Amino acid sequence: MADQKQKRRTDYTGVIIGVILSPILIFFVHEGKEGLGRSVFIALGVVMVGARLRWDLRRHLWFWAAVVLALVLQAPMLLIRWPAGWVPAVVMLPYALVDCLLFLGLVQFIEKRMNRDGLDQG
Repeated sequence: MADQKQKRRTDYTGVIIGVILSPILIFFVHEGKEGLGRSVFIALGVVMVGARLRWDLRRHLWFWAAVVLALVLQAPMLLIRWPAGWVPAVVMLPYALVDCLLFLGLVQFIEKRMNRDGLDQG
C-alpha cells in the first residue's frame, strides 16, 4: 500500500513557462500592442507546453526540428488581434487547444515517419 501512495514531485512547468514568457507580454503591453503580445504569448506558450508534453523525445534532433517548424508555423496565430484589455480565458482556450493539438500531431507524424524509415537516431 505504501507503493501506491508514493508522493510525486509537483510539476511547476506551467509556472516556469509563464515566468519565461511574462517579460515578452509586458514588453508588448508597454509598447501599446497588447493584442499582439497576447498572440505571441499564447503561440510561444503552446509550443513550450507541447514540447514539455513530449519531453521524452528531447534527445532526438528531429524533435527540435519539429519545435522550430512549429514556431515558424505560428505566424498565422500572430494575425489574431485580441482586443485590448481583459479577455476571458474561455475565449482564448479553443485557439490554444487547437494550436497545441496541431503541434502534438506534427510531432507524432514526424516520429512515425522517422521510426518507419529507420532514421531514428536516439
